[in-house]
Amino acid sequence: MTEFHASLVAIGAVVVVGVISYNKWQEWRAKKSVEQAFSPMEDDILMNDGESMPRQEPVLTPFDGPDFVHSPEVAHAPHGVLSSAPDFEAGHIEAEVAGSVGDAPSIYAQPAGDTPRKRSPLDPAIDLIVPLALEAPLRAEKIMQAFQPLRLVGNKPVRLVGETQSGDWEPVSVGGVYHALQVGVQMATRNGALTELEFSELASRLDQLADDLAASPELPEMSAAIAAARALHQRVQEFEAKLSINVRANSSPWMISTLKPALHRQGMELRPDGKLVMPDGDGGQLFSVSVSSDPAEETTRKIKLLLPVALVAPERQGFRAMTAFAKTIASRLAGTVVDEEGQPLPDAMLDAIGQEVDTFYREMDKAGIPAGSALAQRLFA
Repeated sequence: MTEFHASLVAIGAVVVVGVISYNKWQEWRAKKSVEQAFSPMEDDILMNDGESMPRQEPVLTPFDGPDFVHSPEVAHAPHGVLSSAPDFEAGHIEAEVAGSVGDAPSIYAQPAGDTPRKRSPLDPAIDLIVPLALEAPLRAEKIMQAFQPLRLVGNKPVRLVGETQSGDWEPVSVGGVYHALQVGVQMATRNGALTELEFSELASRLDQLADDLAASPELPEMSAAIAAARALHQRVQEFEAKLSINVRANSSPWMISTLKPALHRQGMELRPDGKLVMPDGDGGQLFSVSVSSDPAEETTRKIKLLLPVALVAPERQGFRAMTAFAKTIASRLAGTVVDEEGQPLPDAMLDAIGQEVDTFYREMDKAGIPAGSALAQRLFA
């Protein structure tokens, strides 16, 4: 090997060592920036020791701004989702279905006496209710065994409730004795409305069970039930809104292995499935945080915050909490709050989105499906 060749080899080795050293320095710098950003701070605007965020969130100005068009996941939904929905009379579905069930409405009347009876946990606003009269009281164990195959009709959940000797209605549970039954089929899910085929499947299965339990099912008229199911599914489509904002790194990407624990320390709850959520203090969640769409990635340049609007009650102030969290992350990690297309979201735009969220909640109330309610949890969870 000549002296010239030896020099080239030496220079190449120096370059390789330099590149490796630079990459290691970049990784160390990204990790250090996250650790420093989330190190303990006095009067931290993020949640401290699990306390609620609104105490420290930035003050938002009164809502005023352009129409809400900066969340594609919402803007592309049917009818604009967060735009004003058509008027919908609460109880419309109940009137259609209950009117065809026969004596079903009478089960909700309070009997004479000092102690009010418990109403059926089924809700005619979203459940197709089929009363089953029994020839004699039955133990829960026999009822549950007979209904074991009837957990779903198509992809629609089925619930079973019974009337106790005291006249109370409750989910059929071990140890109980019941004098009458009700089967409730959820008329719509996010995947679709109850169909004629599914209604026929329900009728066929109930006929098979009738002999075993000496029961007499009172099925509503199919056309009314299907019409009510389709109306409910339309409402589900209109109110299925998930609102997202993002925080984008201005320069170096963040190390995911450091970022996740840092977010966890700031109040985010790490679920067994790896999902990070901000708890609401009552077992639910306000919003979730995603740091990467690819588990194999070691760094990320974007953090996504997602609010399931229909599942969070207005009084939880989910959007304002999420906005405050995003602003704080952006400030501490040298990032920018942006929409799905990477465009910055200034305060005025965030305020306008907040106004649309408030309008959205009012429309849900008018439709008889308040955001965050038990009905909303069943329909949108």
